[in-house]
Amino acid sequence: MPTRLKTLTRYTIEEEHRHPGSTGDFSALVNVLATAAKYIANHVTRGAIIGLVDGVDASREVQHKLDSISNDVMLEEMHAGHLTAMLSQQMDSFYPIPREYRRGKYLLAFDALDGSSNIDVNLPLGSVFSVLRAPEGNPEPSAEDFLQPGVRQVCAGFAMYGPATMLVLTTGNGVDGFTLDRDIGAFVLTHPQMRIPENTSGFAINAANERFWEQPVRRYVQDCLDGAAGPRGKDYNMRWVASLVAETFHILTRGGLYLYPRDTKDPARQGRVALLYGANPIAFIVEQAGGLASTGRERIMDIVPDSLHQRVPLICGSRNEVMRLENYHLDPAAETIGFNTSLFSTRSLFR
Repeated sequence: MPTRLKTLTRYTIEEEHRHPGSTGDFSALVNVLATAAKYIANHVTRGAIIGLVDGVDASREVQHKLDSISNDVMLEEMHAGHLTAMLSQQMDSFYPIPREYRRGKYLLAFDALDGSSNIDVNLPLGSVFSVLRAPEGNPEPSAEDFLQPGVRQVCAGFAMYGPATMLVLTTGNGVDGFTLDRDIGAFVLTHPQMRIPENTSGFAINAANERFWEQPVRRYVQDCLDGAAGPRGKDYNMRWVASLVAETFHILTRGGLYLYPRDTKDPARQGRVALLYGANPIAFIVEQAGGLASTGRERIMDIVPDSLHQRVPLICGSRNEVMRLENYHLDPAAETIGFNTSLFSTRSLFR
């Protein structure tokens, strides 16, 4: 007789039993997040019907109507007594749980719809979230409550809305992936204990920004593009789908490297990825799967945030590739010796 697949509900109950004295609040929170993901997945499949509308989010970027709908879903589902406050990509400030609801002991930071620029072209997108403990003894939540380094996360995850709806979670004990079984309406465990290979032959970066990259990143990408005839001694694949969630899932299943490095395009920004609801949860997942996550100069999860919407560079994925790129940043003398600074000056991506 075949073994029945483990549902997310059963999974969280079993995890809870491993921690004597647990109240069940955390397990309930995870299941509420899963419910929100189901609602958002349903809206995503109807994106073309819903249509688009112009707007501006907290980061002054063009947003789609579906961004706002997804954000509202997350806010509405999270009044179940598990949280004390929330922080979102779509909100200028944090959102305290109203006094008429019971407040819990957790904080939630999330991007309800990462990669929304892919809606028009029907490419994968997703939701990213990070769970922190609320400081004890605070009568009212404050913005400073969220300014915790990533090492203090108690849970991180993302939902991916593609051919299948996936939910990927870590609570600090490895990374597990769940697939939505629409016949029973539940997430079932399909990718237990996901691991990232230490080495890779693929990387993801937006080559259109090459002229703005720092020298170590240019050097790394050029070394990869030189393929078997270059210093790496093998051929690499390059891709870019403009979705952090999709790229992370690709890395979790096939290995690889994701680069959204520091650049000079906007000198006022050190990076482009939101630390609290983007880089930190992804870094937690990647590290729990055996990979690394860095700015190129420091570990992502060691950064002490200085603002709610702080942006950072993000380089994450296969351990040995991240370490190599960090070494490129630490070895400035080697950056220019025998190195051509443009990807396109002597070698074309299309040749």
